[in-house]
Formats: sequence, structure tokens, C-alpha cells
Amino acid sequence: MEKTNKIGKIVAAYLLVTGLGFLISSEYYSQMIAHKGSDPVLINLSGMVHFFIGITIFVNHFMWKNALQIIVTLLGIMFLMKGVFLIVLPELTLQSANNPAQVPWIASIGFILIGLIVGYMSFFRSKKDIEN
Repeated sequence: MEKTNKIGKIVAAYLLVTGLGFLISSEYYSQMIAHKGSDPVLINLSGMVHFFIGITIFVNHFMWKNALQIIVTLLGIMFLMKGVFLIVLPELTLQSANNPAQVPWIASIGFILIGLIVGYMSFFRSKKDIEN
């Protein structure tokens, strides 16, 4: 459980900060989501970062015994898949940015909610609660 809690704390902090960024700087993130004039090198670097984070979680934390372990593992898989798609199919992946459903404040709410859930489970729930 110690490994799950450590990864959960890191991922929760990232999700909360990202959610706040999307909320506070929504105009900037609207432009980023649109990928207008995207630099292919930056897209590849973004894919590399997502891939490394995802594969690190995947290799070190493929656990499915309780809710926190499942969430952490699924987040690792999601990071990994985003990295793979940004590297292997960048043009197809960037086309998804044209989806009108991608609104920064909605993404912000999602990041913050998941960050709060993972953060609560990682920082505040006792080991006894998590194991049951």
C-alpha cells in the first residue's frame, strides 16, 4: 500500500495543479487544446513525458486489490496510452482537439475532482480503511 499511497499523492498533486491551471488560465488552455500552430517536436516531447510517466506507473504499480490501487493503475494506463498515441499517431490524436466538448473549465472540474478523490484516499484514509 505504501507504493500506492506515494504514487497517489504525486498524481493527486499533479491533477489538482492542472485543474487549477485549466480553471484560472482557461483562455490559454483553450488555445493549447486547439493545437493551432503546434510544434511537432513539442507534441513528441509531450508524448514522451506522458509515456514515461505512464510506463513508470504501469511497471511499478499494476495492482487491482482496492479502489485506490485501481484508480492509480488506471491513471497510469491513461498516461501511457496518451503518450503512445501522441508518439505513434500524433495527427489523429491532435484531431480530437477539434471536439467542441473539450472546454477547459469542464476539464478543470474533472481534474480537480479526481485529484481530490485520489488525494483524500492517499493522504487521509488510514491503511486499515483502504485494505477493507
